[in-house]
Amino acid sequence: MMTHVRIPSVPLITSDPYFSVWSPSDKLYETDTVHWTGAEKPISGIVCVDQKRYRFMGTRGSDLCAVQTSLDISATSSVYTFEVGGISLKVVFRTPLLLPDLELVSRPCSYMDFEVSSLDGIPHSVQIATTVDASHCYDGLVQKPVVGTLFQTHRYATAWMGRTVQTPLGHSGDGVTIDWGYFYLACPAGALYRTGFCQQTAEERASLWSEVDFGAVLSTQTGYFVFAYDDILSIMYFSSARKGYWTKGGKTVFDALDAAFAQHDVIANRCVVFDTYMENKAREQAGEEYALICAAAYRQTIAAHKLIEDEHGQVVFLSKECFSNGCIGTVDVSYPSVPLYLLLNPELVRGMLRPVYRFARLPVWDCDYAPHDVGRYPYATGQVYALRSQDGRQLETNGERMPTGEVYPPFYAYPEGISIYDLKYQMPVEECGNMLIMEAALLICTGDATFAAEHLDLLEKWVCYLLRFGGDPGDQLCTDDFGGHLAHNINLAGKAIMGVAAYHLLLKALGKAAEADSYLDRARIMAADFEARAVVGDHTALTFGSGYGWSLKYNLVWDQLFNTTMFSRQLIANEIRWYNQMQNKYGVPLDIRKDYTKTDWVL
Repeated sequence: MMTHVRIPSVPLITSDPYFSVWSPSDKLYETDTVHWTGAEKPISGIVCVDQKRYRFMGTRGSDLCAVQTSLDISATSSVYTFEVGGISLKVVFRTPLLLPDLELVSRPCSYMDFEVSSLDGIPHSVQIATTVDASHCYDGLVQKPVVGTLFQTHRYATAWMGRTVQTPLGHSGDGVTIDWGYFYLACPAGALYRTGFCQQTAEERASLWSEVDFGAVLSTQTGYFVFAYDDILSIMYFSSARKGYWTKGGKTVFDALDAAFAQHDVIANRCVVFDTYMENKAREQAGEEYALICAAAYRQTIAAHKLIEDEHGQVVFLSKECFSNGCIGTVDVSYPSVPLYLLLNPELVRGMLRPVYRFARLPVWDCDYAPHDVGRYPYATGQVYALRSQDGRQLETNGERMPTGEVYPPFYAYPEGISIYDLKYQMPVEECGNMLIMEAALLICTGDATFAAEHLDLLEKWVCYLLRFGGDPGDQLCTDDFGGHLAHNINLAGKAIMGVAAYHLLLKALGKAAEADSYLDRARIMAADFEARAVVGDHTALTFGSGYGWSLKYNLVWDQLFNTTMFSRQLIANEIRWYNQMQNKYGVPLDIRKDYTKTDWVL
């Protein structure tokens, strides 16, 4: 576990793009908790020691604060420790995103565990309480009417709340929070615990609360609460409104809560084992800083997805673009994220690719290259990037988008020949290369080309596009679209070459050796041309023919991972030396035009 860390925002509840709660401060009690968008979604925490109330989470409930002494981050948990009134308090926020277990990953339940003990050898009366604000159930700053009540079983008691008017899947967009569904705050059944719902008053919004009374504490005492969210409907998937994967077999939120309580101890132990494995593996690869990056990123990237099944019972794993334009199932978002899923559960990579293939086969997509996305979250109803209306007015560019909250029409149902997409704002080479590379990576990690074989006709169409246009791309966007259009993009050409090489690997695995060799030969010709025209002195330039600048050629990493050896070792060694010279305080910039960078490019 990475101890005493400082990261930009600490994950507390990380279930999916809507059920997402973070602490944006170094100390848990310095600010209220927020959704990833920054919208305040307060969850408060109070510890009462010998009848004195101290705040350990959020800004509400007491003027006195417990003293935070450490923050530890692991892949599945954020662990805070406090000292207050002669006791030690440890609070563990754990979302059990164990990727091999898809039902558990999808289950919308997250834990808040406590451990209290006396520090001075004297018994102290200790109670712990948490409160969840009604704003978790709706979008925006304006209060909306909320109803709530209690529910109890032999295993747990829960209070729940939600809007009095339910409109599932009632909006779409980027910087929005959920506006439907029900929040559950639950605790184990028993005399130590109580829970309830507080109606809205003139002074306060409605809220849920739970508390545990440990009585006189000397030796270590433990307890926990469970946060859960039932979104009712999760994704509009083409023509079908789909629930979360966890509802398979007709399961309800009460089944999910029952399982969360029945399996609490086992799940906690599994998380500790996995956290240790991941931290050790990352540290062995690249040291402490890399291990921290992996731990901090793990829950963030998984929680940017929603897991569902399609009508045929197949896994579908849909990403949401965040602080971009809210697209769902974006190919160039999946591209940098697949290594995690290839390592821990490759079926999730198939789940990313399925919606793209599905949309690409529909009549409305009459392009000979791969699509960019399949909609805007939570509507997977057809690409929304680069839209134009029938009168030629641009609807979706980098600067013009349908307002947040509004829902796009069902483009998947449009007939052929409507031409609603503008080539100028597409990413043709980018997405063709991404799809081919992801398929080849899936093959290498699983040894199974069956999935690729099902979509070979599309993959062949896309590799042909790369052969025609990828060696020296025209003026077009790539995943780094905030850099704007760029003609003769050398890094993008590298992706195209690796896409062709990826197709060679797929054909070879399918027993088409001669055809596979022909594609490898063409990829090698493209690579030789690349190397002859890209190099300027001891590094490669930004664009072909200009001799100008430089950029990260991160797409070439696949040449080593695929063992295709199309680019010389000298080229790679020179590039890395150059990047080390160009590195600034926050890493190696993407290219000479701006200072910004991202960890996926750098790593």
